[in-house]
Amino acid sequence: MPQNRSDRSPSASTPSPDRRRIDGIDAARALAVFGMFAVHLGVVSFGLLPEEQGWELHSLVRGNSSALFAFLAGVSLALMTGRTRPVGGDPLRRAVVRILARALLIGLLGFVLDAFAVPVAIILTYYAGFFVLALPLLRARAALLWVSAAALALFGPVVSFLLRAEYFPGGIRTSAVSSFTEFLLTGYYPAITFMAFVIAGMAVGRTDLTSAVVRVRMAVGGAVMAASGYLGSWALLYPLGGLDRLTEAENPFLDGRPLSSLDPQYAEDLRYATTDHAHSISGQVPTDSWWWLAVNTPHTGTTFEILEAVGQALVVLVVCMLLAERLPRLLYPLTSVGRMPLTVYSGHILVLAVIVALHPDGSASGPWYLELFILGALVFASLWRWGVGRGPLETGLGSFADAAVSFVEGGRSDGGGLGGQGPGPGAAPRAD
Repeated sequence: MPQNRSDRSPSASTPSPDRRRIDGIDAARALAVFGMFAVHLGVVSFGLLPEEQGWELHSLVRGNSSALFAFLAGVSLALMTGRTRPVGGDPLRRAVVRILARALLIGLLGFVLDAFAVPVAIILTYYAGFFVLALPLLRARAALLWVSAAALALFGPVVSFLLRAEYFPGGIRTSAVSSFTEFLLTGYYPAITFMAFVIAGMAVGRTDLTSAVVRVRMAVGGAVMAASGYLGSWALLYPLGGLDRLTEAENPFLDGRPLSSLDPQYAEDLRYATTDHAHSISGQVPTDSWWWLAVNTPHTGTTFEILEAVGQALVVLVVCMLLAERLPRLLYPLTSVGRMPLTVYSGHILVLAVIVALHPDGSASGPWYLELFILGALVFASLWRWGVGRGPLETGLGSFADAAVSFVEGGRSDGGGLGGQGPGPGAAPRAD
């Protein structure tokens, strides 16, 4: 996965001010991975928390962890391509080749992991596709990227609703992603929603993340966005009656009668069932009522969900950057996981596959599994980083990307172009 410089890279000992690795990004990425652990393992795996608090944690990280993962992918894409000054020319071409090479391997790995039939929606194949869709925006600056993200957040859910209602009704899913329609509209992580997270992350990566002013703006802006997503949805669903309209659409036996005509307790039970349905959505809202676009629950792909998720991602990133700078040794295990997310994510899928194979009932979880998975990831990543450096899959990914760049540059050199020359002072930093 694209990241900024490794601490083992040749120039890591004397980084320039705009090339230093930002450990807070790694810490935030680790939290995103652990959030996906929690979702994949389920509430039954939470040993330290009682069931009620376990459900609260599950609700907090579900959807938000994958959104944070995509958001940080966008940040990393910006860091790979010039940070505050987007690269162009030969450096941009090399960066594009590197990104495409990584996308190819990550996508293939996603299909391989999906073949293990673990009861988890693998994000890697979608992730690879997001890289490709982001390529036309690599030269854009922060303002244009924010406008693009806002436009997609505002109009993307409406376009998705119309297209799915008319042409692409969701069907039974047999894998994480099996068609372009699933990737774009009807899958677990549809691009029409998740690209808003990626583009917002790219906008953040185009700003000076070492600036205190920028961080304050991120924190305040993130809090405002998260509050707007929550309050906007709440106003539409409750004071303006959206929840009742959804409940009436969900229960055709009412035959046009308003929910208020029922016994109050029965009506409240029906409202609760609708709310529960909203929390069980995985990818996009149903198309039987426009009021579904007013919900803000995870994985619904609505404007309100996007606002909340991006806002929370901004706040998490700011907090992680501050903590990583002030407590670097304490956060060493966490940042170590964030430096090898592909290895840790893939490893937990493989461990889950073994657990499923060993359980006759196909169960993939049990008490204390979450704590054991997190502890195992922290220990492995810390020891590997201390003894070796880059994660094993990250090393292979980087080598493949470098080979792809060398192949393309060699071809241009043989053809008489300038591509065979070494990178100039404006070249993008190598990805980790």
